[in-house]
Amino acid sequence: MIQSYKKNPTLANSYDAIIIGSGMGSLTTAAILAKEGQKVLVLEKHYTAGGFTHVFKRKGYEWDVGIHYIGDVQRPTSVVKKVFDYVTDGQLKWADMGTVYDKIIIGQKSYDFVKGTTNFKEKLYEYFPDEKEAINTYVSLVFEATKASQRFYMEKAVPKFVSTLFGNYMRKPFLKFSDKTTYQVLSSITKNQELIKVLSGQYGDYGLPPKQSSFTMHASVARHYFDGASFPIGGSSQISKTTDKVIEQAGGTILISAEVEEVIIENNKAIGVKMADGKIFKARNIISGAGVITTYKKLLPSSSVIKHQFNKQLEKVTPSVSHACLYIGLNGSPEELELPKTNLWIYPEELDHDACVDRYLKDIDSPFPVVYVSFPSAKDPDWPNRYPGKSTIDIITLLPYAIFENWNGTKWMKRGDEYTALKEKISKRLLEELYKQIPQVKGKIDCYELSTPLTTQHFVNYEKGEIYGLDHTPKRFRQRFLQPRTPIKNFYLTGQDIVSAGVAAALFSGVLTSAVITKKNVLKKIMKS
Repeated sequence: MIQSYKKNPTLANSYDAIIIGSGMGSLTTAAILAKEGQKVLVLEKHYTAGGFTHVFKRKGYEWDVGIHYIGDVQRPTSVVKKVFDYVTDGQLKWADMGTVYDKIIIGQKSYDFVKGTTNFKEKLYEYFPDEKEAINTYVSLVFEATKASQRFYMEKAVPKFVSTLFGNYMRKPFLKFSDKTTYQVLSSITKNQELIKVLSGQYGDYGLPPKQSSFTMHASVARHYFDGASFPIGGSSQISKTTDKVIEQAGGTILISAEVEEVIIENNKAIGVKMADGKIFKARNIISGAGVITTYKKLLPSSSVIKHQFNKQLEKVTPSVSHACLYIGLNGSPEELELPKTNLWIYPEELDHDACVDRYLKDIDSPFPVVYVSFPSAKDPDWPNRYPGKSTIDIITLLPYAIFENWNGTKWMKRGDEYTALKEKISKRLLEELYKQIPQVKGKIDCYELSTPLTTQHFVNYEKGEIYGLDHTPKRFRQRFLQPRTPIKNFYLTGQDIVSAGVAAALFSGVLTSAVITKKNVLKKIMKS
């Protein structure tokens, strides 16, 4: 049964735009189109809107599933802050996480990533006094790579004739960086393997270790947090709540429990969508924020897939990593439990990041290659108003989809005793990692629940439970089809697949997609607002 994000929606048979999925890219596209006076229908398969920005509630607690920190929203003039303000009418508020946003823990040693580029460098000088030149070069390269990315991504939205004339010029500086792996760049400026391991200590934010990831992906994450990190006040559900109001003002609606069966294509033109219950909605433009793999494999008619060789395109990209997240509820406030706002990135002392991943993929009983710990209740100043005397912790690690393939097709929460036992085994291991770092929470845990790649597959509709859409390899950034336009008239793409991993990138994808649809310089308008 189709339900609205709000009660008693007034539904039309036709809209200016229909958007499939309600992740950050979809919500941004919808809000911008609404501000251009368009009536937009956002269709979400599951019972809660927001994609990776949604929350879930259980046993008197609330957990954010995808947002753990956002960079670049404390500077009023930053692009990220301006776009968030624009699509939420300034209603989304942020809490600064403080001086240390990430702590990289390798064995018994720890390294703080601190707010402010100068502070960041000076802190690293303390840890690596003989590597000042390498550290300075690294920061310069991060800025150079991210600056080059601006034209690269804008080229995806410019008119076709502009792309034909100037496309190579706009892409070339970016490709110089994207064609290299993170490890190739880092090892060219230092031979200190410990420094390389520390500098790439946020690789979990995009899923690929240094010898596989594109340096531009790494650079965008590193730069994103140089000015510090923040958390949405009131939790990440505030993102969909505030954008929904903007969409609604133009007569639009977000529908939940609304599964799209197929995009309706006539004469190579998208005209509407057919729902799982048979209902048809029509619109001038159809936009998919469901990811290219899901879009091409499940949402488009096979005749269109074959005609435009979308299946061949999918052979050039691979899904990103899948993961497990342990959601923990604790008795006691964040202050009482002395929970930090700082995120912890925990790594084995031996081997480099790639070797640790390889060892783990061969045997998941070997040490976790990465364990990420976040303390959302400590980051949100509104948390005590909603959940007094309670706290939450999230622990994330890599977890191969193949381990759970035997349970593919089983029902959520009803996958059997063997599945439950495997989850409990992984949960206990993750708890041990937590106790090593935050021993005071032992005995304070009220409940915990582990999500697996099958959980992600169920809720986000990614084929193999991938967390970041497509892998961010050098090859990925060479794929020209990862852009808002498609060969099907009036059919567009949005979301992290057409930019890169993360909420801020998905946010920007909405800017690109809406610019292509409206044929307006949307970003210029936003920056002036």
